[in-house]
Amino acid sequence: MSPLNRRAGMASYLAVALLAMGAGALGYWFVSQGPVRDHVTTHGEWRWIPRGGDSVRAYVAYPERADRAPAVIIIHEIFGLTDWEPTVADKLAGRGYVAIVPDLLSQRFGMSPADPDSGRKLVAQLDPDSITADLNAAYEWLNQQPAVRPGDVATIGFCWGGGQSFRYATNNPKLRAVVVCYGPAPDSAGLARIKAPVLGVYGEKDARINQDLPRVEDFMRSSGKRYVAEVYPGTGHGFLKPGRVGSDGPEVDRAWTRILNFYRENLGH
Repeated sequence: MSPLNRRAGMASYLAVALLAMGAGALGYWFVSQGPVRDHVTTHGEWRWIPRGGDSVRAYVAYPERADRAPAVIIIHEIFGLTDWEPTVADKLAGRGYVAIVPDLLSQRFGMSPADPDSGRKLVAQLDPDSITADLNAAYEWLNQQPAVRPGDVATIGFCWGGGQSFRYATNNPKLRAVVVCYGPAPDSAGLARIKAPVLGVYGEKDARINQDLPRVEDFMRSSGKRYVAEVYPGTGHGFLKPGRVGSDGPEVDRAWTRILNFYRENLGH
């Protein structure tokens, strides 16, 4: 081969190699990112946390920070723990919080089923005391972790889990902040026991839940409780989860900005 052809061949080889390296790097970037999530943590893991003589399955996500962090307990919807709730934990970890999602079906049924209808039927069999025991286990486990600032623990729940976030606040006066996403409220006797500030996030097109808001707001205000209910226009029940009414609109970002500001106000960062 002539020097000219050899040089041309080498140039072609280098061009192909560089393109391959670029494509490989781009492919690695897409693969390494996994599903599209906000601020994906590189420290997410599945664990079994102790609950008396038993244990509870949970997903835990850790932030990238050198100091101890506040923590958030995430309470899943009525379908059990799905693929979505760990993405919420990753979102919160990306904002500086240790986040845990306990599988509230795991202590009794092993783990949440993949089928949402099956999950709904199993969740219907849970009793409040068992749910409280699972959430207490998550709370106590968090406070024992070297990555967590002891006592700086909040909750957030969605749909059925929103109701459980509200209810758990009636049983754990040590919570620092409570977020209820379109979940039903406890009765007045339960509301009277709440110590933590509560933020309620609601969809406009969700009369089943929203019809009770005037009662809750009146009681919390007259009792000197800290409660703010915010209704997001054009959204329906469950709008923070993809596929629900309003989940593809700007109100999702508005709601998450409000939630994160609420945590900063009450937990720090």
